[in-house]
Amino acid sequence: MFILSKFSDLIRIEPSKFSKKTEDALEDEINVKFANKVVQDVGLCLCLYDILEVGDGLIRHGDGSAYIKTVFRLVVFRPFIGEVLVGWVSSCSEEGIKVRMGFFDDIFIPKEYLFESCIFIPREQAWVWRDEHDLYIDTNERIRFRVEQEIFTDQSPRGPKNTEPEGASSAVAQNGGAAAGATSTDAAAAEQQQQLLQNGSSHTAVPPYSLIASCQTYGMGLATWWD
Repeated sequence: MFILSKFSDLIRIEPSKFSKKTEDALEDEINVKFANKVVQDVGLCLCLYDILEVGDGLIRHGDGSAYIKTVFRLVVFRPFIGEVLVGWVSSCSEEGIKVRMGFFDDIFIPKEYLFESCIFIPREQAWVWRDEHDLYIDTNERIRFRVEQEIFTDQSPRGPKNTEPEGASSAVAQNGGAAAGATSTDAAAAEQQQQLLQNGSSHTAVPPYSLIASCQTYGMGLATWWD
C-alpha cells in the first residue's frame, strides 16, 4: 500500500528560515511542497521519509532565498493491483459504492464489481447482497475491497486549442483517418473510466489519482460479515 519514491528537486529556502538547521528547513519545505499532493504516475505523496543528498545553496540576484539541490525519499500511497484494503463506505448510488480511507477518498466500486446477487434499494440508499440472508452495505460501515485499477488524470494547465483553416482541417481528417481509428479504442476506454469516477462522486471534476475496486469474492464486503 505504501512505497518509498526517490525524488530530486531544487528546494527554495526563504531568508526568514536561515536560522534553522539546513536539514530542518529542507524537511519543512519538502513537506509543504509535496505532502498530500499527487505526482503523476507516482501516487499520493504523504510525507518526507529521509534526505539522501544536499547540494550547495545558491542565491539568486534580487531574490535573497537559497536554492538547494536535494535528493530525498517520500512515503507514497500507491497500492498494487490485486491488493486488498479496508476503508469505510462514503455513499451508495445506483452506479456503485464510494469508499474512503483516513487520508484518501477517491475509491469507487462500480456495480459490475459487486457480488452477483447485489441489488440497490433507492429508498434506503443502500446495496444489499441477497445470499442466505439480506446483507446490507450501509454508509459509514467498514468495508474490505480489492484494487482492480488505478487511474491517473493529468491536471496540468493547458493552453487554448489551436485553430486551423477549414481546408487544413479537412486534409487532416482525410490523411489521418487511420490514426484516428487506431486510437479510438483507447479514447473510449479512458472516457468510460472518467465517467465511472464522475458518477461515483459528488464533484464534477475528475480527481488526479483514483482507484477502481471490486467487492465480489469470498472475504470481501463489510468486515462484520466475516467476523
